[in-house]
Amino acid sequence: MKQNKGLPERKKNKKFGRGKDYKQADNHAPTLAQENYAAIDLGTNSCRLVIATPTTTSFRVVETFSKVVRLGEGIIQDNELSTRAMKRTIQALKVCRGVMDEYMPIVSSRFVATAACRRAKNVAKFVEMAKRDAGIELEVISSKEEARLSVVGCLPLLNRHIKRVLVFDIGGGSTQISLARVTDYGRTFIEGFVSLPYGVVTVSEAFAGHEMSTLEYSTVMERTQNILAEFEEKYHIYEAIQNQEIQIIGTSGTVTVLGAVHLKLPRYNRSAVDGIAISAPDIDATINKIKTMGSEGRYKHPCIGQSKSDLTLAGCAIIEGLTSFWPISEITIADRGIREGILLDLMHSHRQQIQYKKKKHKGRRFPYDRHHRAANGTADNSVEAKKVS
Repeated sequence: MKQNKGLPERKKNKKFGRGKDYKQADNHAPTLAQENYAAIDLGTNSCRLVIATPTTTSFRVVETFSKVVRLGEGIIQDNELSTRAMKRTIQALKVCRGVMDEYMPIVSSRFVATAACRRAKNVAKFVEMAKRDAGIELEVISSKEEARLSVVGCLPLLNRHIKRVLVFDIGGGSTQISLARVTDYGRTFIEGFVSLPYGVVTVSEAFAGHEMSTLEYSTVMERTQNILAEFEEKYHIYEAIQNQEIQIIGTSGTVTVLGAVHLKLPRYNRSAVDGIAISAPDIDATINKIKTMGSEGRYKHPCIGQSKSDLTLAGCAIIEGLTSFWPISEITIADRGIREGILLDLMHSHRQQIQYKKKKHKGRRFPYDRHHRAANGTADNSVEAKKVS
């Protein structure tokens, strides 16, 4: 497949590893009949596609594509998507369309857009461009739905001995923080969530042109804590975290960078980062290391680089806002989130449809024989006969 000029050629399964089950604890789970599902998460900063096929316990990633498009570039100025940002993003969506065409038929798919599109006054124009030029029908989802999908995507990382989880997802234009509970029957529901109206792109752009000063960094932390105070007052999370009754999971580019820098990886490795737990002292030490290396050091770091150099510091300020507000002892690092949540949703829904059709079909067996016997007064109305029919 020819790639669009100016976009990097995708690398098959380099990010997750071909043939590996996405759920780390079950890397060799047998696959079901080949059924491809697709999900796109279009955020303020990145456009990410994943195609996967279900296994008996989770799913196996067969193809991915990711491109930094900065769709929300400059949106804090006039609440509009710029023409250049839209064109960049449409080019990436065209690549996504081409990749999906190679894996047809796709059983089910969902393509969502988040904070930048929620905020943009000209979003209708962009959605129409995506449909017309790239053949992608985008769904602009609410912050609540974004939070729910992040939780669903992180469910495989839950500690089965802990019944509550706090998931924070630092996006480009907003940050979702969700409190969820797992019932005794294994069901998960959202107790509450809060959406911070800023993310790494909007924060970094607010201080564009220079390294964030200590005062500016502290301002982001303080604003985060002020919003968390209202959330805490409503849900009383502090004591539960202190008693280690709530697992903390972080998902975002900044969070995975923290994991990679903490592990001192020579280059980013998803399998090494996804699912590890980092203690509070190590989080503080890693953030301090990222801050002291400066913009040039972050630029040259193999796990940060040019595309994340200015964003990582902004993300660290948000993380420190959380860790200094709540008595967090450790954070589980998740290299997963909205896309994975979409896939699990789609696969679960498809299984339910199949089961419903089987039940419906089972209830209609031997219709002629049943009606024939009823018409002749010979139908057996016993419980056993009803079960068979």
